[in-house]
Amino acid sequence: MTLLPEIPLPLAETAAAALEWPRLREHIAGLAASPLGRAWTLALEPCAEPAWIDAQQQRTGEIRAFLTGGGSFDFHGLFDPTALLDEARVEGVALEGQQINTLLALIERLAAWSGLMQSDAGRNRSWPAIATLSSPIADHNFAPLLLALRGKIEPDGSLSDDASHELRRIRRAMERQHRAIEESLRKSLRALSSEGSTGAGGSALQDELITVRGERFVIPVKAEFRRRVPGVVHGSSSSGQTVFIEPLETIEQNNELVRLLDEEQREIHRILVAMTGAIGERADAIMGGTAVLAEIESHFARARFANELECVRPVFGDRLELSAARHPLLELRLRRTGGAPVPTTLALEPEARQLVISGPNTGGKTVALKTVGLLALMAQAGLPVPAEAATLPMLTAVFADIGDAQSIESNLSSFSAHVLNVDRIARIATADSLVLLDELGSATDPEEGAALAVAVAERFLALRAWSCITTHLTSMKVYAAKHAGVLNAAVGFDQATLSPTYELRLGVPGASAGLNIAERLGLDKEILAEARAQLTTQAADIGGLLDQLHAQLTEVQRERGELSLREARLARDREKLEAEGRAEQKARTKELEAKLNTLLGEFEEELREIVKQIDDKALARKIQRDSALRTARARREFADQFQSTVVAHVSGADKNDPAQPKARTEAAREIKAGDLVKLKSLGREARVARVIDARNYEVAVGTMKMRVPLSDIVEVTPVAVVTPVEAARRRGGVTIQTAQNPDYVPMEINVIGRTADEAQDEVSRYIDQAFLAGLPHVRIVHGTGMGVLRRTLREFLRGHPNVANISEPPHNQGGQGATEVDLRQ
Repeated sequence: MTLLPEIPLPLAETAAAALEWPRLREHIAGLAASPLGRAWTLALEPCAEPAWIDAQQQRTGEIRAFLTGGGSFDFHGLFDPTALLDEARVEGVALEGQQINTLLALIERLAAWSGLMQSDAGRNRSWPAIATLSSPIADHNFAPLLLALRGKIEPDGSLSDDASHELRRIRRAMERQHRAIEESLRKSLRALSSEGSTGAGGSALQDELITVRGERFVIPVKAEFRRRVPGVVHGSSSSGQTVFIEPLETIEQNNELVRLLDEEQREIHRILVAMTGAIGERADAIMGGTAVLAEIESHFARARFANELECVRPVFGDRLELSAARHPLLELRLRRTGGAPVPTTLALEPEARQLVISGPNTGGKTVALKTVGLLALMAQAGLPVPAEAATLPMLTAVFADIGDAQSIESNLSSFSAHVLNVDRIARIATADSLVLLDELGSATDPEEGAALAVAVAERFLALRAWSCITTHLTSMKVYAAKHAGVLNAAVGFDQATLSPTYELRLGVPGASAGLNIAERLGLDKEILAEARAQLTTQAADIGGLLDQLHAQLTEVQRERGELSLREARLARDREKLEAEGRAEQKARTKELEAKLNTLLGEFEEELREIVKQIDDKALARKIQRDSALRTARARREFADQFQSTVVAHVSGADKNDPAQPKARTEAAREIKAGDLVKLKSLGREARVARVIDARNYEVAVGTMKMRVPLSDIVEVTPVAVVTPVEAARRRGGVTIQTAQNPDYVPMEINVIGRTADEAQDEVSRYIDQAFLAGLPHVRIVHGTGMGVLRRTLREFLRGHPNVANISEPPHNQGGQGATEVDLRQ
């Protein structure tokens, strides 16, 4: 299994060096934390397989969203484990403790990523492409392996006492044996020291210390006293004055210690073999997970780069269109000095695939060329591109002839090298190729170079290859103007400051402005004057004409901007006037409604006096209830008719004037749920159930619902105002009012998240309000959940006096998550 990217269909040629693709990859790879993540990114190449590109773009986009939301992951410890895993697969092999520690750090990273994907945050995050990519990690549970191996190896690679019970027993025995040997040797040292203090020959000890020789504990004795210490000599010092003797009484103790040491080594080897075997059994899962994690880290690096440069996901289509594109390496360099590049905007269509860019030196022609080429490579390598928008064709090759191709070793001049390169490109380019040619026809006689440049451009035009060509040659500018399928473009030049603007303008050629630039750079004025005198009249006229064209283009753009501002101001003024008109009509409506309420109030007061005089209480209550309903209906009809008349008058719809189409559009723009509309197709009124979008509405005609376009609506009657006073009168003194907007009753209410009691109270108020507003039916959205809210509300609605029927909508309109309610009329 390879840990590096497998490119299914790489481009035939990428012109990588000329377009600085390796430098860009190195920058992105530098944003990865581990060597493997960097290696994966450095191996990335452009591809001509749309499915692979789409998958890469989708994965990077999901990681960008993860990082933007504050997410992070530590990739330290990620490395290529191929050699160690191959060794671990061999039965009976024991990896060293440090090697196993390195693999454990890698397995920890795999388990951490698996834990992230299986956590609530991972499951709830919208990253299907990353979830699919991570399945080889998520499908394997590394927790048991980590539990079995974790904590058994110290940071220095040695085994801890907790590696096994047997190892702990052996080491405890070794410690006891060490103490016994040391105690025995100290007795010997004390005895020899005592003899030295009483004897005539002095002390036999060189130093009163215990040392080790050949894994055996010994004491240092002066060479001349060696026979006074019975035991085994285990060597001498370099000077020969000291010998190291193992006393006879400690020989058996040292033998036991050596035996324990051998036993410890056998147990350590056994443990390492077992740990290595456990890793070897999961080698395939570890290898597969590492390959996935390497790509994921590469997507993290690409996402950081894309967020840093505010990149967008490119779209592939039948045109080459870049909006505000920037060369990424140039932008990174300028940012370090506080600058920013001038964006490039260009567009080539299927029938116009060739762009000829002209203009002054140092004006940005080559940068524009490299920007197009590099962004094309980035897009097909699955990278977001630095632009506001990018649409690119799917390419099979990118060719470039940029810069000085002179070769001393091959005995080629600049011109010869360019010709050979262009000839090679012309032989293999196709309609799916991008060809970038810088300063075509230069480095030779201008007249011959111009003829050659036009001929080469015509060849690529005939091949229908996507091509961008920079030039100073007038013949190329004329060629672009005369040939269908070729566009002229120019990099800008400011005549006032005699400096380039770096802005690419489509549709017109540019003047080279070489003398102007030389003047800005301080060339001697006498030389400049002589040079201008040498210009032919035709060349001067062409240069002047191009300068006039650019000046006119600048003026047109300025006037276009002013016109846009003027139109925006007019639109704001028009909306302001319309709002003021609506406010005035609304105030008038409220004034008339207040007068109507006063009259109806006086009528009701008189009615109550009459009712008091009626002995039959049941008859009195019936008269009072019927009168209240009729009064409410009268008020509603008055308000509906008044609002309809006002809207028609304000919009001009009542004139039915075909010369004023905006009148109906303006009225229709105010349509909202609950409004009454007149349908041209049916010739009758309907109530708007919901607004689908700006051009389509769902309306209810009786119990039938249907979808209608805006063009079918010929008259709009906004929903009637339901004031608190009126609502109280309609329901016998109970005030009903919506919290969101007291001016109308919506066709739908959402109670998701409420408790059963809260939802029942809210729905009860809403049903009463909808009934008084005369709505034929409404919709209650309560969600599915555990079903408690649904059952409670439906049981409540079945017993409500204003409800005629309830039903469950189709699955595609909410299903069990909503309830349709038909109200009594």
